[in-house]
Amino acid sequence: MKNRRRIRRRKEKIMALLNILQYPDERLHTVAKPVEQVDERIRKLVADMFETMYESRGIGLAATQVDVHERVVVMDLTEDRSEPRVFINPVIVEKDGETTYEEGCLSVPGIYDAVTRAERVKVEALNEKGEKFTLEADGLLAICVQHELDHLMGIVFVERLSQLKQGRIKTKLKKRQKHTI
Repeated sequence: MKNRRRIRRRKEKIMALLNILQYPDERLHTVAKPVEQVDERIRKLVADMFETMYESRGIGLAATQVDVHERVVVMDLTEDRSEPRVFINPVIVEKDGETTYEEGCLSVPGIYDAVTRAERVKVEALNEKGEKFTLEADGLLAICVQHELDHLMGIVFVERLSQLKQGRIKTKLKKRQKHTI
């Protein structure tokens, strides 16, 4: 029995929790570069991003948020973690309609506000095996795709709000930061 346990431990993937950058950290405004090759390094990043997202109780996470400036996004909208989705080099190729939804973000904890986005999107990307796929999304999935792809372009959801709301959010975050130091 001991030998079997050792073998299993060697085969287990060791995942790490990554540090999520907090708004208004300037690194969140870095535009991500395309992934040139989907290899073990990228698959490890994907695994670590899922672990970080789940631990933080999020539904989506872009590599930019963990200070890796490559076009990688992970998502899982389910409570039981049953539908993990990976998007490498994602591109929205079609948008349709308009909807407004109250969004939040792991990089802007405790802040939620209504953002207007396309109601439906069609996205092309690679999966963790490097295989190309197309996804047509609506509802929360479409919103999440757009939110995470914004991160890859260096845009945080609060920057889609009015200047007045952005100012209030920055003030609130500065006050919160003073109380935690």
